[in-house]
Amino acid sequence: MTEPVTKSARLEARITPDLQALLKRAAELEGRSVTDFVITAAQEAAERRIRDSQIIRLSLDDQRAFVESLLNPPEPTPSLRRAFRRHRELIEESQ
Repeated sequence: MTEPVTKSARLEARITPDLQALLKRAAELEGRSVTDFVITAAQEAAERRIRDSQIIRLSLDDQRAFVESLLNPPEPTPSLRRAFRRHRELIEESQ
C-alpha cells in the first residue's frame, strides 16, 4: 500500500497544542514518530479521497433505474436521429 517516504519536500503546518498532543499520543500507540504518523495518515487520507472521487455511488432505486435504462433504452428522439445522421455524413465525408 504505502511505500517508504523519500524526503525531498518539506511541509509545515501550525496546529494547536491540543492537536499536537493528540497526534503525539496516536503516534505513540503505533510506536511511530509523530512525523511518520502524520505523513502516513495524510497519504492514506489523500489516496482515499482520490479513490472515492472516482467512484459513483447510487442509491438502490438509482441503480435499478440505471440498469433499466441500459437494458431497455428509450427510443431515440428526432434530434438524436438527426445527430446520428449528421455524424454518419461527417464520417463518410472524411474518408
